[in-house]
Amino acid sequence: MKFRPLHDRVVVEPLDTEETTVGGIIIPDTAKEKPMQGKVVAVGPGARGDDGKVVAPDVKTGDTVLYGKWSGTEVKVDGKEVLIMRENDIMGVLG
Repeated sequence: MKFRPLHDRVVVEPLDTEETTVGGIIIPDTAKEKPMQGKVVAVGPGARGDDGKVVAPDVKTGDTVLYGKWSGTEVKVDGKEVLIMRENDIMGVLG
């Protein structure tokens, strides 16, 4: 990726969810909810604390994370739709 996030920002590639229900009903794109989990593609160096030192982020590239429904800003980088969000928008890492 040719994009390097600054400070405590994280680039997340949303993971696709199932397109059919258990009963076999296909859900059209217009009715789908935004996915709330994704894969971390890039991580900034971290935010500065009150003492001026850089606090390293808790997530790393390759982590699968859960984030808030309306978190981040959607952008297109290298032809891929990704989200750029602050690390505190991430609720947790799926392990």
